[in-house]
Amino acid sequence: RLPTMKMLLQLIALLSAALLASTAPPTCYSRVLSLSKEITESFKELQTSKTVDPCVQTLPRLYLDIHNYCVLAKLRDFVAYPGCDRLVEVNELKEKARSLYTILISYCRRDLVFLTDDCNALEIPISPPLEHS
Repeated sequence: RLPTMKMLLQLIALLSAALLASTAPPTCYSRVLSLSKEITESFKELQTSKTVDPCVQTLPRLYLDIHNYCVLAKLRDFVAYPGCDRLVEVNELKEKARSLYTILISYCRRDLVFLTDDCNALEIPISPPLEHS
């Protein structure tokens, strides 16, 4: 009976530790990184959608690299772009971009380090290497 109780307590302790580790709050960096990836992916999906509106083709490119100082200007330009305001998907994307900009300049200002200020790098994204299976 005692070994069973000891094993049960160890299992509870292990599960509690795993639960605490998975519910840790995101850091400023991890939040900015995940939001920038989410925005970039949403933009790609919007551009490749079968029901894409012609105005989407006129939107500024939205490849984001939060390690590049030019990302701030890129986000400002995208949010201020007057086209496609009638599309819900574009307005949602602009709202996410506005949120990311606010997080970058307000909440995470002291936590982030920009490694480059190469604005051209945000115009021509580098394709990730293909994975071989």
